[in-house]
Amino acid sequence: VPFERTLTAPVEIMRCLKSIKEYAFCASTYPLVITLEDHLTADLQAKVAGMITETFGDLLYVPSSDTLNEFPSPEALMRRIIISTKPPQEYREFLKAQGDQKISGNADKLAEEGNLRRIDSNADDSDGKDEPDDEDDEESEEEDPKFQPDTACEYRKLITIHAGKPKGRMRDALKVDPDKVRRLSLSETQLGKATASHGADIIRFTQRNILRIYPKGTRINSSNYDPMKAWTHGAQMVAFNMQGHDKSLRLMQGFFRANGGCGYVKKPDFLLKTGPNGEVFDPKASLPVKKTLKVKVYMGDGWRMDFSKTHFDAFSPPDFYARVGIAGVRADCVMKKTRTIEDQWVPVWDEEFTFPLTVPELALLRVEVQEYDMSEKHDFGGQTCLPVMELKQGIRAVPLHDRKGNRYKSVRLLMRFELI
Repeated sequence: VPFERTLTAPVEIMRCLKSIKEYAFCASTYPLVITLEDHLTADLQAKVAGMITETFGDLLYVPSSDTLNEFPSPEALMRRIIISTKPPQEYREFLKAQGDQKISGNADKLAEEGNLRRIDSNADDSDGKDEPDDEDDEESEEEDPKFQPDTACEYRKLITIHAGKPKGRMRDALKVDPDKVRRLSLSETQLGKATASHGADIIRFTQRNILRIYPKGTRINSSNYDPMKAWTHGAQMVAFNMQGHDKSLRLMQGFFRANGGCGYVKKPDFLLKTGPNGEVFDPKASLPVKKTLKVKVYMGDGWRMDFSKTHFDAFSPPDFYARVGIAGVRADCVMKKTRTIEDQWVPVWDEEFTFPLTVPELALLRVEVQEYDMSEKHDFGGQTCLPVMELKQGIRAVPLHDRKGNRYKSVRLLMRFELI
């Protein structure tokens, strides 16, 4: 059905569900999380619940109780599909926001016509302000006479990850409930403010609960934010605009090359545990060097096979230089570059770089090749991003990728890695 305030064409939900089932585990057998953003009436929620149950069958994970006090591990949910969304009282709040008197007589008609206004979760918090949210997970559904608990129950029991947005003060929103786990969504702007004042609370929250971060709504050009702040504070769901092929998206691709590229990366122990006095990891703290990464860039080759002779320069061979650096906690971030080798399709740099790392577990090695242009913007020659702790030490032929992350057929760098 079509929705207002969206720039996407309508898609039938059954088509989506069938496609998800068909391709869910082609790339990985790890669990697939479906995040639903719905504003359905209770009867439509029951209908959707039936469609989900019928389509996915035994693939669907159904929690044993209404609220979980601990999330199952990814290993325990292999080849299972799990649902993440707000609990059904969301629609009650939608009615309140629109005005009960105005909507009550037309709700069924609007639902049939498919014109219920979609309030996108990203748009709700696009300004990043820390404002109270209308939704209240603790309120009883029965408070609203229009809410049909018997009908909505079928939908509610399918939800493994109960989602919500911050209500009231940020410190209260980040409180850990020992009897219930949940998912909290923050915009990138809210995350920036929260990490400045409640960094320790965020990490304590993510030790048991799920934190989702999403781009602010003003990024209409599909640009992205730096994901490292979210990852270094333990956020598990870091949403990206996939159309924006920028540095941030390359970091995401590199980050998830760990663990075989399955889409799941276990957080380091220091983000999962508290210290003897209840202290937690502080990504801003001044820490001693834990590991030193030495990277030697010998040479590069393959451009003459993958590009035309005039792609970089119409009248001479290209002038390549390489940039090598680290993305991670602020203390470890740095970029260095080789000298430019002029007029060579096979540049030989033979240069070594040393990177002292305070938190190597969260460090990514960034590699880029540019073609120097004196009069214009430098031409892109390839890139890759690799988790430092996953690097195989020794001399390696490292394949480069294009801006979108697709691997070139022939372009490689000959490099040596040493982690001390």
